Amino acid sequence: MSATDVLLDGFDRVRQAVEEIVDGLSADQLTHRVDGTANSIAWLVWHLTRVQDDHVADLAGTGQAWTDEGWADRFALPLPAGDTGYGHDSEQVSAVAATADLLVAYHRAVHERTKAYLGDLKATDLPDVVDDAWDPPVTRAVRLVSVLEDDLQHAGQAAFARGLLPEG
Repeated sequence: MSATDVLLDGFDRVRQAVEEIVDGLSADQLTHRVDGTANSIAWLVWHLTRVQDDHVADLAGTGQAWTDEGWADRFALPLPAGDTGYGHDSEQVSAVAATADLLVAYHRAVHERTKAYLGDLKATDLPDVVDDAWDPPVTRAVRLVSVLEDDLQHAGQAAFARGLLPEG
């Protein structure tokens, strides 16, 4: 199994988790905020997908599905088109609302782009430095693992939030 196969497997697991987490949830359940302040399931899934879309598009040198495929228009969020959710305050978290179908469809679109990118990636591409603003500089492999780790953390948070949804 190659390094890109491992990354593909990891991103497949994120996709599966996203689909399982939002399955059967209503819009109210998706936007429910535990204790009234925690990130909602809708926000967590949207954010992890936006970050994956943003970072993989940057690595691939392409546009993002969010803007190129019209997802920003379909979601119609009161946020700038380039927003990924990083640093959102409570009001911005509350502004992210979507149906389970819309969240899954956007995530699948980003997942397909991620699979296509990883399918074209060679092992010799992984050590390329993609961001020298850090010490040590960030390689393509490190960036991909970072996105995967962030996705899995947010998916875990969304699964936990689902388990805390009020009955009824």
